[in-house]
Amino acid sequence: MAPRCFVLGHPVAHSRSPLIHGTWLAERGLAGSYERVDVAPADLPGFVERLRQGEFAGGNVTVPHKEAILALVDQATDAARAIGAVNTVWLDGDRLCGDNTDVSGFLAHLDSTVPGWDRATATVLVLGAGGAARGIAFGLKGRGVGRIILVNRNRGRADELAAALGAPLEAADWAQRHSLVEEADLIVNTTALGMQGQPSLDLDLAALRPGTIVDDIVYVPLLTPLLREARSRGGVPVDGLGMLLHQAVPGFARWFGVTPSVTPALRAVLEADILGH
Repeated sequence: MAPRCFVLGHPVAHSRSPLIHGTWLAERGLAGSYERVDVAPADLPGFVERLRQGEFAGGNVTVPHKEAILALVDQATDAARAIGAVNTVWLDGDRLCGDNTDVSGFLAHLDSTVPGWDRATATVLVLGAGGAARGIAFGLKGRGVGRIILVNRNRGRADELAAALGAPLEAADWAQRHSLVEEADLIVNTTALGMQGQPSLDLDLAALRPGTIVDDIVYVPLLTPLLREARSRGGVPVDGLGMLLHQAVPGFARWFGVTPSVTPALRAVLEADILGH
Protein backbone atom coordinates (compact mmCIF):
# COMPACT_ATOMS: atom_id res chain seq x y z
CA MET A 1 0.00 0.00 0.00
CA ALA A 2 1.33 3.44 -0.89
CA PRO A 3 2.47 5.44 2.18
CA ARG A 4 -0.05 8.00 3.37
CA CYS A 5 1.49 10.90 5.30
CA PHE A 6 0.36 14.16 6.87
CA VAL A 7 1.06 17.46 8.52
CA LEU A 8 -0.85 17.71 11.79
CA GLY A 9 -1.88 21.04 13.29
CA HIS A 10 -4.73 23.26 14.45
CA PRO A 11 -5.15 25.28 12.33
CA VAL A 12 -3.17 23.71 9.51
CA ALA A 13 -4.53 25.23 6.28
CA HIS A 14 -1.53 27.60 6.09
CA SER A 15 1.08 24.81 6.08
CA ARG A 16 3.31 24.62 3.01
CA SER A 17 4.54 21.12 3.86
CA PRO A 18 2.15 19.46 1.38
CA LEU A 19 3.66 21.58 -1.39
CA ILE A 20 7.19 20.49 -0.44
CA HIS A 21 6.44 16.77 -0.12
CA GLY A 22 4.05 16.76 -3.07
CA THR A 23 6.78 18.24 -5.27
CA TRP A 24 9.25 15.55 -4.18
CA LEU A 25 6.72 12.77 -4.77
CA ALA A 26 5.96 14.06 -8.27
CA GLU A 27 9.65 14.58 -9.14
CA ARG A 28 10.45 10.96 -8.32
CA GLY A 29 7.23 9.40 -9.56
CA LEU A 30 6.66 7.80 -6.15
CA ALA A 31 3.37 6.35 -5.00
CA GLY A 32 2.16 7.99 -1.82
CA SER A 33 0.33 11.00 -0.49
CA TYR A 34 0.79 13.86 1.95
CA GLU A 35 -2.18 15.76 3.37
CA ARG A 36 -3.18 18.34 5.95
CA VAL A 37 -4.91 16.98 9.06
CA ASP A 38 -6.59 19.46 11.40
CA VAL A 39 -6.91 18.01 14.89
CA ALA A 40 -7.97 19.98 17.97
CA PRO A 41 -5.78 19.51 21.07
CA ALA A 42 -8.43 17.47 22.87
CA ASP A 43 -8.53 15.02 19.97
CA LEU A 44 -4.77 14.46 19.74
CA PRO A 45 -4.68 11.15 21.69
CA GLY A 46 -7.37 9.75 19.41
CA PHE A 47 -5.43 10.72 16.31
CA VAL A 48 -2.26 9.13 17.71
CA GLU A 49 -4.22 5.90 18.17
CA ARG A 50 -5.25 6.02 14.50
CA LEU A 51 -1.58 6.50 13.65
CA ARG A 52 -0.59 3.48 15.75
CA GLN A 53 -3.17 1.36 13.93
CA GLY A 54 -1.42 2.03 10.63
CA GLU A 55 -3.70 4.59 9.01
CA PHE A 56 -0.61 6.66 8.19
CA ALA A 57 3.08 5.91 7.67
CA GLY A 58 4.01 9.06 9.56
CA GLY A 59 3.97 12.80 9.27
CA ASN A 60 4.95 16.22 10.46
CA VAL A 61 3.60 17.92 13.56
CA THR A 62 3.15 21.67 13.87
CA VAL A 63 1.58 24.05 16.41
CA PRO A 64 -0.04 23.52 18.83
CA HIS A 65 0.88 19.81 19.06
CA LYS A 66 4.69 19.72 18.95
CA GLU A 67 5.13 19.60 22.73
CA ALA A 68 2.07 17.48 23.54
CA ILE A 69 2.92 14.68 21.12
CA LEU A 70 6.32 14.16 22.75
CA ALA A 71 4.55 12.52 25.69
CA LEU A 72 2.60 10.23 23.36
CA VAL A 73 5.44 8.69 21.33
CA ASP A 74 7.21 5.50 22.43
CA GLN A 75 10.68 6.64 21.47
CA ALA A 76 12.12 10.12 20.95
CA THR A 77 15.51 11.21 19.64
CA ASP A 78 18.00 13.07 21.80
CA ALA A 79 17.17 16.27 19.92
CA ALA A 80 13.42 15.91 20.53
CA ARG A 81 13.93 15.25 24.24
CA ALA A 82 16.38 18.11 24.68
CA ILE A 83 14.09 20.55 22.88
CA GLY A 84 10.89 19.21 24.43
CA ALA A 85 9.10 19.06 21.09
CA VAL A 86 8.51 16.70 18.17
CA ASN A 87 7.90 17.77 14.57
CA THR A 88 8.34 14.44 12.75
CA VAL A 89 6.80 11.05 13.60
CA TRP A 90 6.98 7.59 12.05
CA LEU A 91 6.21 3.97 12.88
CA ASP A 92 9.04 1.52 13.49
CA GLY A 93 7.20 -1.78 13.70
CA ASP A 94 4.62 -1.15 16.40
CA ARG A 95 6.60 1.68 18.02
CA LEU A 96 5.74 5.30 17.38
CA CYS A 97 8.95 7.35 17.08
CA GLY A 98 9.48 11.10 17.18
CA ASP A 99 12.24 13.48 16.16
CA ASN A 100 12.79 17.23 15.95
CA THR A 101 14.25 18.02 12.53
CA ASP A 102 14.14 21.80 13.03
CA VAL A 103 17.65 21.43 14.45
CA SER A 104 19.08 19.63 11.42
CA GLY A 105 17.08 21.86 9.08
CA PHE A 106 18.53 25.03 10.57
CA LEU A 107 22.09 23.69 10.45
CA ALA A 108 21.78 22.18 6.95
CA HIS A 109 20.52 25.48 5.55
CA LEU A 110 23.40 27.37 7.16
CA ASP A 111 25.86 24.78 5.85
CA SER A 112 24.58 25.13 2.29
CA THR A 113 24.29 28.93 2.34
CA VAL A 114 27.51 29.78 4.22
CA PRO A 115 29.84 26.74 4.00
CA GLY A 116 32.29 26.63 6.89
CA TRP A 117 30.29 29.10 8.99
CA ASP A 118 30.88 27.06 12.16
CA ARG A 119 34.66 27.29 11.86
CA ALA A 120 34.44 31.09 11.74
CA THR A 121 31.78 31.56 14.43
CA ALA A 122 32.88 32.16 18.02
CA THR A 123 29.88 34.14 19.31
CA VAL A 124 26.20 33.82 18.42
CA LEU A 125 23.45 36.24 19.44
CA VAL A 126 20.05 34.50 19.59
CA LEU A 127 16.93 36.65 19.80
CA GLY A 128 14.07 34.87 21.55
CA ALA A 129 13.81 32.06 24.06
CA GLY A 130 10.86 29.97 22.85
CA GLY A 131 10.75 26.55 21.23
CA ALA A 132 12.57 27.62 18.08
CA ALA A 133 15.34 29.26 20.12
CA ARG A 134 15.72 26.10 22.19
CA GLY A 135 16.18 23.93 19.10
CA ILE A 136 18.57 26.32 17.42
CA ALA A 137 20.65 26.81 20.58
CA PHE A 138 20.81 23.01 20.99
CA GLY A 139 22.09 22.69 17.43
CA LEU A 140 24.64 25.47 17.81
CA LYS A 141 25.95 23.93 21.01
CA GLY A 142 26.33 20.60 19.23
CA ARG A 143 28.45 22.29 16.57
CA GLY A 144 30.86 23.52 19.23
CA VAL A 145 30.09 27.24 19.14
CA GLY A 146 32.03 28.83 22.01
CA ARG A 147 29.51 31.44 23.17
CA ILE A 148 25.73 31.58 22.67
CA ILE A 149 24.01 34.69 24.07
CA LEU A 150 20.23 34.61 24.50
CA VAL A 151 18.21 37.81 24.71
CA ASN A 152 14.45 37.78 25.19
CA ARG A 153 11.88 40.36 26.17
CA ASN A 154 11.11 38.16 29.17
CA ARG A 155 14.58 37.77 30.72
CA GLY A 156 13.38 34.91 32.91
CA ARG A 157 12.71 32.67 29.92
CA ALA A 158 16.22 33.31 28.59
CA ASP A 159 17.68 32.46 32.00
CA GLU A 160 15.66 29.23 32.10
CA LEU A 161 16.78 28.16 28.63
CA ALA A 162 20.43 28.94 29.37
CA ALA A 163 20.21 26.90 32.57
CA ALA A 164 18.46 24.00 30.84
CA LEU A 165 21.01 23.60 28.04
CA GLY A 166 24.04 24.74 30.04
CA ALA A 167 27.34 26.19 28.86
CA PRO A 168 28.13 27.82 26.49
CA LEU A 169 24.67 29.40 26.71
CA GLU A 170 24.25 32.61 28.66
CA ALA A 171 21.39 35.10 29.00
CA ALA A 172 21.45 38.88 28.70
CA ASP A 173 18.86 41.60 29.05
CA TRP A 174 16.73 42.48 26.02
CA ALA A 175 18.01 46.06 26.33
CA GLN A 176 21.55 44.81 25.64
CA ARG A 177 20.71 43.40 22.22
CA HIS A 178 21.91 46.47 20.29
CA SER A 179 25.32 46.57 21.97
CA LEU A 180 25.80 42.81 21.48
CA VAL A 181 25.52 43.11 17.69
CA GLU A 182 29.16 44.13 17.41
CA GLU A 183 30.33 41.01 19.29
CA ALA A 184 28.38 38.51 17.22
CA ASP A 185 29.68 36.47 14.29
CA LEU A 186 26.16 35.08 13.79
CA ILE A 187 22.83 36.68 14.74
CA VAL A 188 19.68 34.54 14.72
CA ASN A 189 16.14 35.88 15.02
CA THR A 190 13.91 33.10 16.36
CA THR A 191 10.98 35.42 17.18
CA ALA A 192 7.94 36.17 15.00
CA LEU A 193 8.94 39.83 14.83
CA GLY A 194 9.33 40.84 11.20
CA MET A 195 6.81 38.26 10.02
CA GLN A 196 4.04 39.48 7.75
CA GLY A 197 1.38 41.05 9.97
CA GLN A 198 3.77 41.39 12.92
CA PRO A 199 5.81 44.41 14.07
CA SER A 200 9.38 44.63 12.77
CA LEU A 201 12.21 43.43 14.95
CA ASP A 202 13.78 46.42 16.70
CA LEU A 203 17.48 45.69 16.41
CA ASP A 204 20.05 48.40 15.72
CA LEU A 205 22.56 47.01 13.20
CA ALA A 206 24.76 50.11 13.08
CA ALA A 207 27.64 48.19 14.70
CA LEU A 208 27.27 45.10 12.48
CA ARG A 209 30.64 43.93 11.25
CA PRO A 210 30.84 43.17 7.50
CA GLY A 211 30.65 39.43 6.96
CA THR A 212 28.52 38.79 10.05
CA ILE A 213 25.85 36.19 9.28
CA VAL A 214 22.27 37.28 10.03
CA ASP A 215 19.77 34.42 10.01
CA ASP A 216 16.03 35.09 10.30
CA ILE A 217 13.82 32.00 10.61
CA VAL A 218 10.82 34.02 9.41
CA TYR A 219 10.08 33.21 5.73
CA VAL A 220 7.02 35.37 5.02
CA PRO A 221 8.18 37.79 3.73
CA LEU A 222 11.16 36.06 2.13
CA LEU A 223 13.36 39.09 2.77
CA THR A 224 12.49 40.50 6.18
CA PRO A 225 13.39 44.06 7.18
CA LEU A 226 16.17 42.59 9.35
CA LEU A 227 17.72 40.72 6.42
CA ARG A 228 17.34 43.68 4.10
CA GLU A 229 19.21 45.96 6.48
CA ALA A 230 21.86 43.32 7.22
CA ARG A 231 22.59 42.97 3.52
CA SER A 232 22.85 46.74 3.07
CA ARG A 233 25.45 46.85 5.87
CA GLY A 234 27.63 44.09 4.43
CA GLY A 235 26.18 41.26 6.47
CA VAL A 236 25.43 37.80 5.07
CA PRO A 237 21.64 37.26 5.07
CA VAL A 238 20.21 33.76 5.57
CA ASP A 239 16.43 33.48 5.19
CA GLY A 240 13.96 31.16 6.89
CA LEU A 241 12.70 29.36 3.79
CA GLY A 242 15.78 27.17 3.54
CA MET A 243 15.29 25.93 7.10
CA LEU A 244 11.70 24.97 6.22
CA LEU A 245 12.88 23.03 3.18
CA HIS A 246 15.79 21.26 4.85
CA GLN A 247 13.81 20.21 7.93
CA ALA A 248 11.47 18.28 5.63
CA VAL A 249 14.19 15.99 4.23
CA PRO A 250 14.56 13.43 7.09
CA GLY A 251 10.83 12.78 7.33
CA PHE A 252 10.40 12.18 3.61
CA ALA A 253 13.35 9.78 3.67
CA ARG A 254 11.79 7.77 6.53
CA TRP A 255 8.28 7.59 5.09
CA PHE A 256 9.00 7.07 1.40
CA GLY A 257 12.46 5.44 1.49
CA VAL A 258 14.15 8.02 -0.73
CA THR A 259 16.29 10.93 0.48
CA PRO A 260 15.21 14.04 -1.45
CA SER A 261 17.30 17.08 -2.33
CA VAL A 262 16.64 20.73 -1.61
CA THR A 263 17.09 22.20 -5.09
CA PRO A 264 16.75 25.68 -6.61
CA ALA A 265 13.69 24.34 -8.47
CA LEU A 266 11.97 23.33 -5.23
CA ARG A 267 12.81 26.66 -3.66
CA ALA A 268 11.35 28.44 -6.69
CA VAL A 269 8.07 26.54 -6.24
CA LEU A 270 7.84 27.67 -2.61
CA GLU A 271 8.88 31.24 -3.41
CA ALA A 272 6.17 31.50 -6.05
CA ASP A 273 3.58 30.22 -3.58
CA ILE A 274 4.66 32.68 -0.90
CA LEU A 275 4.72 35.63 -3.30
CA GLY A 276 1.34 34.61 -4.67
CA HIS A 277 -0.38 34.91 -1.30
